[in-house]
This record gives sequence, structure tokens and C-alpha cells, in this order.
Amino acid sequence: MDEAETDVLAYMTFPREHRVQLHSTNPIERVNGEIKRRTEVVGIFPNDDAIIRLVGAILLEQNDEWAVQRSRYMTLESVAPLSDDPLISLPAVAR
Repeated sequence: MDEAETDVLAYMTFPREHRVQLHSTNPIERVNGEIKRRTEVVGIFPNDDAIIRLVGAILLEQNDEWAVQRSRYMTLESVAPLSDDPLISLPAVAR
């Protein structure tokens, strides 16, 4: 455990308001559950591209949900200061 201390506590380097979102994997588990639920409905996919399209659509939908729930998840604006790269610019976000 002592050797893994820096890895385990890596989320502590983020701003305080982000730590609440980072300490839990619940949002990712929910997305994975939704992917599983929707793929089981289809059953058999004709090819890999069909799977990629469905999972991509699910992830886009989830991204849109997270983008409008500003109080619940991290926003692009709040994450931008964490980057060391001054060339990174964020796209405009609809409000």
C-alpha cells in the first residue's frame, strides 16, 4: 500500500470541487450498464461497425447529458486550468 500511495491519492491533485466526482466510479459503471442493456436488446450484430455505431451513439448521448448537468459533473471550463499545454483551447459550450 505504501508503494501505491501516490497512485491511490492522485485525485487529490485536482481542485477540491472535482474530487467528489473523481473518488467514485459510479458514473462509468452506469454508462457501462447502459451499453450492456442496449447491446443485449440487439443480440447479434451483423459486423463490428454496427457495434461501434451503437456504442458511439450511447457515449455521445451520455456526453450530452453530462454537459447540461453542470452542477453534477466537471465542465470543460473547470478542467481547462489543469492542463500544462498553453495551446489547448476548448470549444464553446452551449449554455
